[in-house]
This record gives sequence, structure tokens and C-alpha cells, in this order.
Amino acid sequence: METGDEWLAMDKLQHFLFSFFLTIIFSLLANRTPYSFIRNRSILVGSMVSLAAGAVKEVADEMGYFKSAGASAKDAIFDLLGTLVAALPLYLSRSHSISVARGTNQLDEVKEAEMV
Repeated sequence: METGDEWLAMDKLQHFLFSFFLTIIFSLLANRTPYSFIRNRSILVGSMVSLAAGAVKEVADEMGYFKSAGASAKDAIFDLLGTLVAALPLYLSRSHSISVARGTNQLDEVKEAEMV
């Protein structure tokens, strides 16, 4: 494990952004597949790819493949945070688009209630 690893370092921002964008990119790619099993779980697929990439990077750090002092639990936490922050808006936008597609728009329900 790395010693002297600060919580607020440029490295942590890079881990966060890398995981964030990997989650978004692979979720959107999985959403475009012709296979409904993958399409229905696109956010999970994107998140798993992102977390796997972060884990592989930490293993490579520990094995000395990169110029690093070793694996860092703080790096892994920022990988997880980037993935979660990306997955949340993807999930919320999916929930909203599903409810609109099903015709359960909340504004329509309010208008119907007001008319009664």
C-alpha cells in the first residue's frame, strides 16, 4: 500500500474522472446493443467495466507496472465515487424516460386530479 497518499491530490481527481467517464461511455454503448438482456442492465454493465478497470489499474500499480508507490485504497474509493456519481444521473434519466414512455407522466396525473 502507498504511504503519504493524500486525499485531495490530482491523482484522486484523475481516478474519479476516469471512472465517471468510463461508466457513462460503457453504459451508453451497452444501451445500444441489440441484446435486451444487456440493454436492460446497461448501467450495471458500465459500472462493472469502470470498476474492473480501476481494480486492474490498482493491481498493476502494486505489481510495479506504473511509476507508483503501489496500490492505494484511496484511489479505489475515488474510482467507486466516480462510478456512483455517473450511475446516479443515468439511473434517474432512465427512470424518467421509462415513466414517460409508459404514459405515467406525473404532470398528466396532476392535471387529471385537478379536473376531478
